Amino acid sequence: MDHHLLFILNDAPYGNERAYNGLRLAGAMTAKDGVRVRVFLMADAVGCAKAGQKVPEGYYNVQLMLGKVLRKGEVALCGTCMDARGLSTSDMVSGAQRSTLAQLADWTAEADQVLVF
Repeated sequence: MDHHLLFILNDAPYGNERAYNGLRLAGAMTAKDGVRVRVFLMADAVGCAKAGQKVPEGYYNVQLMLGKVLRKGEVALCGTCMDARGLSTSDMVSGAQRSTLAQLADWTAEADQVLVF
């Protein structure tokens, strides 16, 4: 039986390390057998899924970290939060899905553990 983990990220991809640390842990958990990982991006965290990120050499790239999660897990974004920031589905990395609070509620109910960053 799979262990279901839900990560909820709220903070911007850069400026502090909350999103970075949440995605580090989510990525590491995707490597564990029998673990299902879902990431829901809310508020400024929707920027984590913005395609085309270019960061200084040697600096972490949240887009690449999210890609690691997407290889084995699921990533959803709050549609209302996207709209408030002028982001459309075409702005996002492939595999990240526009979503709703209702889906977050479903994912929360299905999760064995919820981690909030």
